[in-house]
Amino acid sequence: MNITKGDVLELRRRLKKTECTFDSLCGCYVNSGKQIVVKFRQPFSELGEDEFYKYLEIAKKTLSGTLGSNLLELEFQRSELAEERQKYLLLLKNGKLDNEELLDRLYEQIIEQYSYPGNYLILVYHDVYDVPSRATSGEEQEESEEIYSYILCAVCPVELAKPALGYREDENRIGARERDWVVGLPDLGFVYPAFSGRGSDVNAAMYYVKTGKSSHPEFIENVLGCVSQRTAAEDKQAFEGVIKGAFGEDEEQADAAFFQIQKTISGMVAEREEDESLPPVSLTAETLADLAADADVPEAVRGQIEKSFAHVFGDTPPAAHNVLDNKLVEEGTRRAHTAQLEQKVAALQQELAAQAAQQADGDEAPPWAEEDAAPIELHVSAEKAGRIHTGMVDGERCLLIPLEEGESARINGRDAQL
Repeated sequence: MNITKGDVLELRRRLKKTECTFDSLCGCYVNSGKQIVVKFRQPFSELGEDEFYKYLEIAKKTLSGTLGSNLLELEFQRSELAEERQKYLLLLKNGKLDNEELLDRLYEQIIEQYSYPGNYLILVYHDVYDVPSRATSGEEQEESEEIYSYILCAVCPVELAKPALGYREDENRIGARERDWVVGLPDLGFVYPAFSGRGSDVNAAMYYVKTGKSSHPEFIENVLGCVSQRTAAEDKQAFEGVIKGAFGEDEEQADAAFFQIQKTISGMVAEREEDESLPPVSLTAETLADLAADADVPEAVRGQIEKSFAHVFGDTPPAAHNVLDNKLVEEGTRRAHTAQLEQKVAALQQELAAQAAQQADGDEAPPWAEEDAAPIELHVSAEKAGRIHTGMVDGERCLLIPLEEGESARINGRDAQL
């Protein structure tokens, strides 16, 4: 991976009223029948203040998330189709969105490939960023190091507002509010060329997917011409399917093995987080085989896991932190701890019950345990308390209190004869 967290933050922090340099904004509104309802083009600087901030929020969301999780660095496929897609995107970017025919082509490709049942809005921004050079100290300087020109595309669902009551001014009463179509934050989007190493990388695109949503591989491959990748959520789901599916109908054993494997992965990830110099852990087939063996998975099941893993993940093993289910590990650890405490309590209850049964069977109580005997209460220093012990004197069990020369004692308020 070449795009860094710093690259993403550098682009994102410019999306403010005073620093934003978007020059063009284009888009089209598509209904549930995949028909374009309206197309528009507008200089970004001429937007009204409310619209300016709303469109800015959408662009900023397309640059949010975690690299390798829902922000993916995509490389172009090695095919004629991919080469044609790359050239097309470069033409669209270099033309600063002025070529309506190229824009229509993008809209058509997205509409054809994007699988969504409702209405949605396609937005395309163009920006030119004068990348300031940095001094050896790391501080930015005024001189530009590179001119980074790029397009940002966002695909946003458009849904009816929820039913609600509101003030109907024309009738001067409270009534049902009229429902209108509201543009939501993007489900997916991309930036091309990628901003990598504080510069332009025409051989890659940065792809955004809303957390928990599908990566839409058909969009990645057929609109962008890139090699599809799974999001962290998809990796996690696929990994769970590989492990549990190998056990067949034995859900209890599958859950137990999956938890043990997850617990080990949690330790591996934690180790890497403590030392940032260590590279992320990739779960290869060999690594997974070792994890399954440590979890006491039967050999036949281990073989099925390796086979399924190779089929699902192929030559692109998932990162350990992508398949880690922290909630499962935390909940499982908490349950195990609770079970241990319950076992200890049960053991103590059994021990007490046995002692009570022995006494009920007629065990002679010691002479000092008579029911009418008054309890002995002592008030001594902590140092003295540590030296008090019991012992037998003339055949009787006694409480022995060491006395130093010059010490005195009072019993029931009276001086004791020592």
